[in-house]
Amino acid sequence: MTDKNLHEEIANLKAELKRLKNGRQYGLVWEDKPEDVVLKCATDIPVLKEAKSKKIISSRKHPNNFLIEGDNYHALVVLNYTHKGKIDFIYIDPPYNTGARDWRYNNDYVDGEDPYRHTKWISFMNHRLKLAKDLLTDDGIICVTIDDNEAPRLWMLLETVFGRDNHLGTVAIRINPGGRKSKRKIALQHEYAVFFSKNSSTKVSPFYVDPEDKSHKFSQGEDGKWYEERNLRKEGQDSLATKKDGTISDRYYPIYFDPKTGMLSVSKKLKETLFPIDTKGQKRIWRRGKEDIEKMFESGDLMLKKTKNGPQVYFRFSSDLDGETPKSFWDDKKYSASEYGTSTLDEVMGFSGSFQFPKSPYAVMDCIRVGTGKKNAVILDFFAGSGTTGQAVMMLNHEDGGSRKFILCTNNENKICEDVTYERVKKVIKGYGKKKTKMSANLSYYKTNFVNIQNLRKIPDDAKVMVAYEAGEMIGVRENTLDEVEKNEWWQIFEGTERTTAIYFKEDKSRLAGLIEKLEKKNTPIALYIFSWGKNEYKGEYSSQNIRIEDIPEPILEVYKEINRL
Repeated sequence: MTDKNLHEEIANLKAELKRLKNGRQYGLVWEDKPEDVVLKCATDIPVLKEAKSKKIISSRKHPNNFLIEGDNYHALVVLNYTHKGKIDFIYIDPPYNTGARDWRYNNDYVDGEDPYRHTKWISFMNHRLKLAKDLLTDDGIICVTIDDNEAPRLWMLLETVFGRDNHLGTVAIRINPGGRKSKRKIALQHEYAVFFSKNSSTKVSPFYVDPEDKSHKFSQGEDGKWYEERNLRKEGQDSLATKKDGTISDRYYPIYFDPKTGMLSVSKKLKETLFPIDTKGQKRIWRRGKEDIEKMFESGDLMLKKTKNGPQVYFRFSSDLDGETPKSFWDDKKYSASEYGTSTLDEVMGFSGSFQFPKSPYAVMDCIRVGTGKKNAVILDFFAGSGTTGQAVMMLNHEDGGSRKFILCTNNENKICEDVTYERVKKVIKGYGKKKTKMSANLSYYKTNFVNIQNLRKIPDDAKVMVAYEAGEMIGVRENTLDEVEKNEWWQIFEGTERTTAIYFKEDKSRLAGLIEKLEKKNTPIALYIFSWGKNEYKGEYSSQNIRIEDIPEPILEVYKEINRL
């Protein structure tokens, strides 16, 4: 290339760079700020260690729930090995980044004067949301609550991670009826719950309707099904009997009734006559045509009711109590954090002041209902705080007999995990308040621990051996076998409900046959993890009808390597 051509090429590159800098950009652009807890995973990988004294067992029949103490990034790394693709719904209430020093980045509080305040928050959330996405099932949904401080950036970040087409909607929830007082700004009464799915084919679940809800009229039929009742006279838009051209709709007709027997008819001239005329004297229309009335009455779906406005005709329709499409504004007083968040937590704990600004469990319950209709769903909250999500899941199970499970993750700053989150869950399980309300559940408490592997890209052999020794409880969680029944220098055995997990630690296989002989005496499915330097070294050699062979530690290390490439 000649000097002239080189100069021309440089000039063209400069012009292109200038054009790119001056061009308009759409999307969320930020300077990624390194985070110590993320960088740590390149040399020290997280595993789980159980705090066995904190285990709570109500009944072996109940599902196992988990509380993980540690930085939530490290907890999410572990869960990418134990629960990848297994979480049905994620609910999180992250720091709102108000500038009030309510969260830390690299061990320093972030305040309103920090010029990188928003960049740090986006980086912090981005690291965690990427890990969270892979935990969701194919039809999984995440809900993130936020207020005005970071709502615009959160929405765009969720679009970046989950895809714009996967936004399922945003709900404004009135959590502070009195409003956040301000001399300059509008008094904020609400916050947002932003819902995104993992893929574009996922739908939100129909919204649960409580049969005690006074805004609906329910009855239970002889068939045991629930039915909703509604006035047959139509109200609202397009309900007037007189059309724009002056003619009368054919839906305006008399229904004859007998006030003593409740009989209704459009063909038999009974004692009384009812037209669809409202309380203001306006002529409306019936919701059903004349041809349907006799049939509906005979089937029991049409009935005469006495009301304060005189006799009215009601019709009923089948309702499974969860058939309403979720709306974008929730203003029921039960969502108020001031009325139902703090008071509920205080009632459970038996004293006040244990946690600032806890959510109302009813708001979380309804977010879960929208996010998953499964009664056996696995629900994750990796900003667990006071443990509202745990209580909400137990309340839902108590209400409808479900078997939902929760995983809560939080650090132990100011002993919040031990003294608030754990204590709250324990009290809900064992009984709280004057009525000693109990909600049976099981809980296992784990802490994140670390294995030094020196360099994740090139792990020395002795570090791989150490990972195998230290990963047992994490593997127990993965297999849902949580009770350690045996451990020696060669192996470790865990049992669960009708299943067993064993880990063989050593490269030396001289004792492996003895372990297999021991395991084959059990009449349960068995997962046997065998130390190997590579992958699939022993599957064909040791697999049997009851024993499934897995490798250790390479699959764990592969997960962690992939995470570090995110």
